[in-house]
Amino acid sequence: MSDDLIAATAEQERQLVLDRFDEDTAFSIGCSIRERAFSVNAPVAIEIRSMARRYFFTTLPGATPENEDWARRKGNTVLRTYKSSMRAGLEYQREGRPQWPDVGLPYSDFVLHGGGFPVTVKGVGVIAAIGVSGLPSIEDHELSTTSLAAFLGIPPVPLPPEL
Repeated sequence: MSDDLIAATAEQERQLVLDRFDEDTAFSIGCSIRERAFSVNAPVAIEIRSMARRYFFTTLPGATPENEDWARRKGNTVLRTYKSSMRAGLEYQREGRPQWPDVGLPYSDFVLHGGGFPVTVKGVGVIAAIGVSGLPSIEDHELSTTSLAAFLGIPPVPLPPEL
């Protein structure tokens, strides 16, 4: 099962690529995620940032400071591994490698759960990260990916139905 999920998340990362990225793009994507989360009463924190700066941040009713910290740590994982935080976690788990100390991702700054997704620009690579936290791991991940697909005007790339 995890191999199917790893393949599906890798396919999402391959397809969900932007032509360009700037402050307006980040704001539009962030607002799209917020609207989708608000429509289902999701108590989430949402962050979009690069290594250098934060482009977007919001929380919805019910989100806690812990959700804000988890969103930050998921984004850190994306910016370190250049892949979604869920895929990174699944791959390390499959390899039998613990997050710390083996992989070198201290728990205080990184987390290997769904909700962190790379912001990739065609011809450039990963330049930022989306971090969503407040729902179960896969739901955080899907909130990021379905919103990004909607922003790009493409159908969402589904995860395996066995989840």
